[in-house]
Amino acid sequence: MLGKHLRAAAAFAASLLASTAALAAYDVDILPPVTPVSHEIYKLHWGILWVCVVIFIIVFGAMFWSVFKHRRSVGAKAAQFHENTTIEVIWTIVPFVILIGMAYPATKTILDMKDAGNADISIKVTAYQWKWEYDYLNDGVRFFANLATPREQIDERHGPAAKRSENYLLEVDNPVVVPVGKKVRLLITSNDVIHGWYVPQFGINQYGIPGFIKDAWFTIEKAGTYRGQCSQICGKEHGFMPIVVVAKEPGEYAAWLKEQKAKMPAPATPVSDSADAVATTSAAPVAAAAAGGASAKVAAGAPAKAADGKSTYDSVCMVCHGTGAAGAPKLGDKAAWAPRIAQGKNTLYASALKGKGAMPPKGGNAALPDDAVKAAVDYMTAAAK
Repeated sequence: MLGKHLRAAAAFAASLLASTAALAAYDVDILPPVTPVSHEIYKLHWGILWVCVVIFIIVFGAMFWSVFKHRRSVGAKAAQFHENTTIEVIWTIVPFVILIGMAYPATKTILDMKDAGNADISIKVTAYQWKWEYDYLNDGVRFFANLATPREQIDERHGPAAKRSENYLLEVDNPVVVPVGKKVRLLITSNDVIHGWYVPQFGINQYGIPGFIKDAWFTIEKAGTYRGQCSQICGKEHGFMPIVVVAKEPGEYAAWLKEQKAKMPAPATPVSDSADAVATTSAAPVAAAAAGGASAKVAAGAPAKAADGKSTYDSVCMVCHGTGAAGAPKLGDKAAWAPRIAQGKNTLYASALKGKGAMPPKGGNAALPDDAVKAAVDYMTAAAK
């Protein structure tokens, strides 16, 4: 019998040790703040929490003490202090002072959150179902960010999913890159429904609303990778719309920016309809012919260089069509392209130029010439035949 009790005691002690070890690795807290605003939010959160804890202890301590000390079984009689001016003044002034003490830092934090002026970098963020577009307004860099987690890790229609990566559903193909120590202003909007640009460590959760532009800002204090997600239920792929921000040192950021600029397609050359421009254009072949004879005639009559569909696809279209994101038919997927090819090239051209569904006009790059867009369509349809 004694041995049985000892075994039970040993098992109970082991369970306590196991639960203690588990609790040692279990943290409940806000993620470490990395911006001035998120530091303020963190301090405000814990400051007000401790105020609430103290109020809870005082109020419930006084209540339980009163119930125990003045119970009927010990012959206690309730005191009468109806319309006692002193008590009424105290329980009016004390809560008022507490509320003012909490309202001041909260108001200061909100005002700091909204102070997006004098930014070093401005990035327009446009939300789509279900991806993000980032446009660096000062530098001419624009790209889409799509979920990078492979579908075989997500889908379980034909058996268990593949082993999940470390950052499952929190990884993208093109992260936002910003420099450390610089004030970054975000201009956030949406192309379709309400989305939410939410990165906890920045203290930012700003709605993107169609037809409106909301702003937010952050200054990251240390280099690293920070992750978030769309905070609004924006449709069936809501859980697959992550945000990744990579903070680099200024020198590394400058090198990244230079690399991205080199990838951007050249802007379309504006065509002037002025008389001088027309005269110059029409006179150029004549002058060349007069000066260069037969070779000049060949140059004057040579057709313009054809648009490179593969180059346009690599720089713009591959973001969606390379992975099949947001319902875009994947390059080379004959089954996905067949019903679209059956619609005819003119329909495909119109969809690519004007936008359709989740696809913005010209893939989100309004500077692309129409010929380049059509060439990209030809390239993708040819790859699916």
